[in-house]
This record gives sequence, C-alpha cells and structure tokens, in this order.
Amino acid sequence: MKIILTNKFFYLNGGSETVFFQEREFLLKQRHEVLDFSMSDERNLPSSYADFFVPNTNYNSGGSIVQRLQQAISFVHSSVAVSKIEELILQEKPQIAHLHNIYHQLTPSIIPALKKHGVKVVMTLHDYKLVCPSYLALKGDVICNACAGEKFWNAFTMNCQHSRMRGLLLSTEAMFHKLRGSYDGVDLFLAPSGFLANLIERRIPEKKIKVLRNGIDIDKYQPNYQDQGYALYFGRLSKEKGVKTLLRAHQDLKLDLPLKIVGAGPLEEELRLQYPDVDFLGYQSGQALNGLVANSAFVVVPSEWYENCSMAVLEAMALGKPIVGSRIGGIPEQVEDGETGFLFAMGSADELAEKMAVLATNQDMRASMGKAGRAKLEKEYSLVEHNRQLLEIYSGLLARA
Repeated sequence: MKIILTNKFFYLNGGSETVFFQEREFLLKQRHEVLDFSMSDERNLPSSYADFFVPNTNYNSGGSIVQRLQQAISFVHSSVAVSKIEELILQEKPQIAHLHNIYHQLTPSIIPALKKHGVKVVMTLHDYKLVCPSYLALKGDVICNACAGEKFWNAFTMNCQHSRMRGLLLSTEAMFHKLRGSYDGVDLFLAPSGFLANLIERRIPEKKIKVLRNGIDIDKYQPNYQDQGYALYFGRLSKEKGVKTLLRAHQDLKLDLPLKIVGAGPLEEELRLQYPDVDFLGYQSGQALNGLVANSAFVVVPSEWYENCSMAVLEAMALGKPIVGSRIGGIPEQVEDGETGFLFAMGSADELAEKMAVLATNQDMRASMGKAGRAKLEKEYSLVEHNRQLLEIYSGLLARA
C-alpha cells in the first residue's frame, strides 16, 4: 500500500508522536510505501518527503498586526498545507492517508483536499478536539463538556482559555470546519479508548468510529515483580494531572512510604517547596525512567481530567507494576480494580491514601497485581496486536473502493 502519514510534529513531542512513529516504523518494515507529511522543524527526523512539509509556524510568536491576522487565518485554514498535500498526492498517488495531530499548523482543511483526489482517510483521535475547541475538555482546572460537539462559541463566551482573543480564534476554527463539513471526509475515526469513542459520538456517527487501543512493544520491557518499596508518579506536574491530590494523600498516610515524583511542569517549584520530604527527580526518560518504574512498588496515576489511553499506565503494566488510578476517562478500561491495581474517586485524597496503604503493606499483592497487569497488557495492548488491527482497517477501507 501507499500511505500518507500525517502529523504536524515529525519528532518525539508527546504521546501522539510515539503512536505515530510506532505505526510508521511498522509499515516501513512491512514494505509499505510511507509518504510523510508534516511541518518543517530543525528537530525533525530525516524524511525523503521533507520538501513537501509546510513551513514552521509558531502561533505564540507575536509580530505585526498584519502578521498576526495572517497567522489567525492560517490557524483556521492553511492554504499552504492544502497546496503542499495536493502536490504530494499528484506526484505519489497514495491510496490512504492516516492523520494524527493535524490541528492549527496543518488544519483539517487538508481532509477535503484528500477526498477530492479519491484518497481514503483514517484519523486517530488523541484528544477531545472534535467536541471541545481547546482539546482538553477543561474550563480552567474543571472538567467541562459545555461545547458538546456543537456549541463551539462557548470557548469564547465562557472564556475558558482566560483569553478572549484565543477563545474567539478557537471558536471560529471549530465552527468553520463544522459548517464546511471538513471532517465529513474522514472514512474512519480511530479512538484509543471506548471512553473517547463514546464522547465523540456526540458529533460523529457511531459507524464511523472504531476503538484501536494504543500499543506498546512488550519485548522492550522486562517486568520486575520485586520492588524497592517506594510509590512513583511520572508525568507532567500540572493541575489536571492530580499531583496535588497525590501529595496530600501521601502526607496523610500513617506509613513510612517513600514517594518519588518524576517530571517537570508549572507546579514543580511550588510543590518542591511545599513537600520537602518527597523526592522530586525532575524530568527523566529512557533507561533511567524505566529503571525507576521497574523498581517502584506501584505507580499512581491521579489524573483529574479525561485521560484517554494513558501511556504511563501501559508502561507501568509492561514493567509489572500495579497502578492506583483515578476513576475517570479511559483509566478504568486500563486498570481492573482489585485485579491489576486500584481505582479511586477523582480528587479524593482520602480514598487514594487508603488504596496506597493497602499496596504499601502487602508485597505479595503487589507482585500478583503486577503479573495480572502484564498479562492484560500482552493480551489487549501489545504493539503487535495494534499493528495487526491497523492493517486490517486499511485493507477494509480499500475493499470498499
């Protein structure tokens, strides 16, 4: 097959890029022809199709009034991206385009261009953009479903971005593509969790949505069912991640349980000062991070937003660790309460402390849950299974032609 893979970042910038590059590597190994379409950036990985990439755009960079107006227009509709992808289509004549994170720099305007040339379109949803103009379904620090896939003016009227201009731009973008029917050209939307699939049904017909769970290369992770007796959080240090709830729960524990916090973010300095007894390790990655996870007693995922299909949960399961996670978003699909870990009510420091105490005092339970989690991962979240289903999806779309 000849496939356009599209993502606005062509370097590892986050979870969506991890999924994007995993799929790309697999397709190349299977001898499919992969056509990259992205944005130019000095951090990009090499690509034979870099000449087709759109120029780098940073919407936080200021400029004159005319420049800002031009940026606002391209934020909603990028004529450059449409022109570039049409050049790529005419030269290479692909059968399928698989879109990942395309907003703002590439824009959904490329979808009608793909359909005009008869290309089948698959889109993986990594966030809540189709039902919430600001991606996160949050108003400040509180979960919000006010737009519900249609009332997009709320991003402006409710001032959820704490910026009327940004809210106006996001509302305009969402309404423009809804009125234009940009997303109507997507043949199939892929949701990494059943939770996200159900939420997206407020806007997209159920028959056009399929759950395809994120996959992880289990061969790269050696589970460790022993531990060094500490609890671990790894991720961004921001309000929606629930780190403050975790720290309050840990402070209330009547046990001597070490807690290690891995990550950086806007709350880091404040939390370091407020909780001097906690071991803040800053940003970690690669083998250093894997070692910290593998030697932990359990991992806490205290999210206070609609976590989709958490890669942190999958990495912990791969390394044989039980998880204590919020009962919110896609986490309950990943963590089987009482089997592979524990769930607690989002934001409840008391319940979180109770669940942490149970695991902290029972090493046999930790090992048993860790093994159950690894088994669940191998069955439901292996990269091999993810990729098998992906090829099945592509073949099914082409069969409809």
